[in-house]
Amino acid sequence: MLADGYDCLLFDLDGVLYRGDEPVPSAPATMAELRRRGSRLVFLTNNSSRTPEQVAGKLHALGIEALVAEIVTSAQATAELLAGRGGGSVYAIGGRGVVEALTLGGLRVLNGEPADADLVVVGIDEDLTYAKLRTACVLIRRGARFVATNADRTFPAPGGEIWPGAGALVAAITAATGTEPEVVGKPFSPLFEAAHRRGGGGRPLVIGDRLDTDIEGAVRLGWDCMLVLTGVATRAEVEATGNRPTFIAQDVSALLDG
Repeated sequence: MLADGYDCLLFDLDGVLYRGDEPVPSAPATMAELRRRGSRLVFLTNNSSRTPEQVAGKLHALGIEALVAEIVTSAQATAELLAGRGGGSVYAIGGRGVVEALTLGGLRVLNGEPADADLVVVGIDEDLTYAKLRTACVLIRRGARFVATNADRTFPAPGGEIWPGAGALVAAITAATGTEPEVVGKPFSPLFEAAHRRGGGGRPLVIGDRLDTDIEGAVRLGWDCMLVLTGVATRAEVEATGNRPTFIAQDVSALLDG
């Protein structure tokens, strides 16, 4: 089967294995068969709001087995990157996944309206308020380094809807401060490399639904990649970009093709 040609399979989640709270129809059976055949699986996501435990729980609820150790979020990759640089104090916009990852990584997460911070980290935040946005902008103008867990402007939602992602929040802060962030998530390398390490290294295959994150990031690293048409990108859009996936498939079941 196609998957046998790779040492580890790196799966995006939204638009690949599920959309919103519904599994992609072929995903549970395909993932079970890959696991039965011994494929090394890693689940990587730009969505920073959930903890790895929450991500695993969602996958289990949708009929897809996943170990916490197989999951890498953009929040985890951000915390790992910043901790490796010496850490510091952080004002965070993001859900539990962001705050927990930063705390476990040894960074000091600030609450309220601090006078200063070493870093401002921004991820998706469903409880965003103007006060949080204002505080982040003030701190960046005072010298805090601006870091984004990811810059996805949208993500696929139930019923075929497209909802605003972390990149929409990042864009607002950039507009207010004139400062561009360092981005950790896809298409940039830190998240991919963290997932690759988690999968044990070797020859990876990236499976994703977005040309501008999953596919572009894999192409930048020289890795093979599969675009599935169950999420954001369409086959027609491939013709309009230089980011050519190694494979294009209707869904993840193509990994089982001979």
